[in-house]
Amino acid sequence: MSGDATRQPYEEPEHMHVEHLLQDDSLGLRLLWAEDEPLRREISGVTVTDLEDPARFVRPDEVVLSGLVWWSADGGRDKAERFVSGLKHAGAAALLAGEETHGAVPDELIEACERHGVPVASVPAHVMFRAITDTVYLRQWGELSRHHALPEHVRGRLNRLVAQEADPGLILTAAFAHLDRTAAYLLSPTGRTVAATPGAAPLPAQEAAALPGGDSGVTVPVEADAVTPYERWSLHLPEATAAPLRLVHEIATVLRRCQEAWARRRAAEHRTADALGRLLTAPEAGDVAGAARACGLPAEGPYRVVVADTGTRNKGLAEGALAEAVAQTAPAFATVGRLPDGTAFAVLSEEAAAGLADTWPLVAACEPHVLLHGGLASRATEVSGLSGALAEARYALTSARTTGPTTSSLTDATALTTLDALLTGIPAEVRTSYSRTVLGPLLTTANSSAALLHTLEVFLTNDGSWARTAEALHLHVNTVHYRIQRIEHFTGRNLSSLRDRLDLWAALLCRTPEPSTTSAPPPRRARASTSPAR
Repeated sequence: MSGDATRQPYEEPEHMHVEHLLQDDSLGLRLLWAEDEPLRREISGVTVTDLEDPARFVRPDEVVLSGLVWWSADGGRDKAERFVSGLKHAGAAALLAGEETHGAVPDELIEACERHGVPVASVPAHVMFRAITDTVYLRQWGELSRHHALPEHVRGRLNRLVAQEADPGLILTAAFAHLDRTAAYLLSPTGRTVAATPGAAPLPAQEAAALPGGDSGVTVPVEADAVTPYERWSLHLPEATAAPLRLVHEIATVLRRCQEAWARRRAAEHRTADALGRLLTAPEAGDVAGAARACGLPAEGPYRVVVADTGTRNKGLAEGALAEAVAQTAPAFATVGRLPDGTAFAVLSEEAAAGLADTWPLVAACEPHVLLHGGLASRATEVSGLSGALAEARYALTSARTTGPTTSSLTDATALTTLDALLTGIPAEVRTSYSRTVLGPLLTTANSSAALLHTLEVFLTNDGSWARTAEALHLHVNTVHYRIQRIEHFTGRNLSSLRDRLDLWAALLCRTPEPSTTSAPPPRRARASTSPAR
């Protein structure tokens, strides 16, 4: 079946199916392609996304709303294929594509949906995505729009608090005040307690991050728009019978509005931090001290600068991940923003920065398929030192990518205390070029070149000792002498010179993204020499 859905008088369903959503005339959705069977599929929820690869953020049977910001005419077919195949793999029930960005739903996207059997409908430009999510969740959560579980006076108070953009802790307390001693927690994905009702026992982050688990409690997601997967709240009650489930869901909808108001404030704060980031990358362009004050940073340090990156395919996630990592440390002060190249950065107190190493794995675990790399600079005592600290943090970030290309990690610049570690912060292209320039013919695939390269590595590892090198290679010492002479001939270096030895050792370390496949040179027992006496 394709084209417009046949309109029938809309009846409130007991369970929301895809066809029920399309039949709601108030939404004005227009079916572009679908077969009959998928239209009868029950909807489990709604995800709003504009990521080019949405698979990791979509749960089975969800309707996916997208403004199509990710799509462009350039490579549009491939982008549409990647997006829709991700929806199919995740088990999405249907795609609702907004018309506002491009004026219409691209044909390439419709064709991709048909290939993968994913129903697709267009959302008119004047229809807010919120209206669609409300339609689904209010139906799914027991017709809360007409049959509220919260007492009228409580609901009215909560609405006023949300309108005033009150703190989530105040809203949570007010929501459960009419229930006697009910413990409730508002949690982040890392297990951070955003808010809790008065008297609720502290909930360890590690334990909270594992929810929902096998306990007897209930955990309900707060389905807010404009937040990253690292920042999504959930409402948790340790005792499932402490409150009616319908009431918990209704409170979650209130908290959703609270988080969206929080997200708007956070976005404004991040824009202020973005201005600071622009100045830190070009400090001569403006008043760094004034920009720091605008971000709420104290006039005097010490400060620590940290940067984070989630890769080009997940560019928009780094800022949310870093914001959650910083929030976990409960900093005395902090500002989080984005640099001109899209890298997320933060300036925070030194005490809080010390906790980032423990926090980083918790944050990375929120999205295990997204690599979260970070770099942390050493302390800066003055605002004037923030620009240099940022450069140092970015160097440490490159080191994190080099030493852990397939694992999330945070590298502290103060830990780069050896030549091996220091070289990991140099871009891969520079390391490769340096290695090729210095080692030259030794990098060819010829057997003789490979033997010379291995001899050089063993010779330097053994502090230039002829005897130990010969023993390690099972060669006569005269053969080692001959090979070293050939190495000096091809490289133009003198292996009796400490400077040349260091140059060659660095070139060996730069051969691959990993620092080296050999151990670092052992402590020197005597003065380096290339004399036969050794």
